[in-house]
Amino acid sequence: MAKSREPRIDGILNIDKPYGITSMDVVRRIKRASGQRRVGHGGTLDPIATGVIPICLGLATRLMEDVVGNPKTYLASIELGTTTDTYDALGEITEQRNPSGVSLDDIEVAISAFSGDILQVPPMYSALKREGKRLYDLARAGIEIELEARPVTVHAIRLRDWTPTVLTLEVDCGKGFYMRSLAHDIGQSLGCGGHLKTLARLRTGAFAVADALSLDEAEERFADGNWREVVHSPDIALRNLRALIVGNRVEEMIRNGRAFDLSGGSLQPSPSERCRAYSTDGRFLATVAFDDNLHKWRPEKVFALNYPEPAGVV
Repeated sequence: MAKSREPRIDGILNIDKPYGITSMDVVRRIKRASGQRRVGHGGTLDPIATGVIPICLGLATRLMEDVVGNPKTYLASIELGTTTDTYDALGEITEQRNPSGVSLDDIEVAISAFSGDILQVPPMYSALKREGKRLYDLARAGIEIELEARPVTVHAIRLRDWTPTVLTLEVDCGKGFYMRSLAHDIGQSLGCGGHLKTLARLRTGAFAVADALSLDEAEERFADGNWREVVHSPDIALRNLRALIVGNRVEEMIRNGRAFDLSGGSLQPSPSERCRAYSTDGRFLATVAFDDNLHKWRPEKVFALNYPEPAGVV
């Protein structure tokens, strides 16, 4: 007898990635366990890292860019005195210096320079591409490339512990920030070098590690058929956007991809503002964007999902 086809799942799982595997390893295991064809992750974690990795299934994969763009919080330990080629504990040692002269005051001064809008050079061993090739592939081939600094944002950086020769930081940051580069740069600014010893992602947007499932538990949920209560509606990734509640006529226009006018209402749009749209009974319909030329809202990504419990409108 042929195996029955799994129902399509449109939502996001909050997974606590274990140490030693890649983000794509997590995706492959969830894909096998869930029987879904469309599965992706909302932000890469290196094998050395643990913690929150949102896994998008079905139509939720259309929001992976939004998930990746959400602010993140990390807890990192940085070992001073040893520099590696990958900027973390898995790399080859390239230099060793004596960090015994580094004081707590030195550390506090050093980390203060890494707050706000800053420029950061990404690590050579990263998944970024140059002329279609991954940087880590070029690095492994011995090809050196001069990388340009990129603008990134650090919302807050806090010293949580200092036990020579390891300092522990909690960092709130935006998209595209590399904790390995931070570890390397702090070591360089202190004059002794350093690398990322451990890393845990505590939060990505609405997803916190305290609420995350282990990968084993997620697989068990799919095996038992008890996955519904742990798969979040895709709109959880959009809580930074304002919400629109629309009636039946506008809902039909959204479903058909047509622009619509909400002038005269209480919502005054900002230029090119994006919002999430809901039906009057709480169903998540779409992301919409305000067209400044037409002075109308245009559907961006239409979902029109009907979940057992209405999506929360905040």
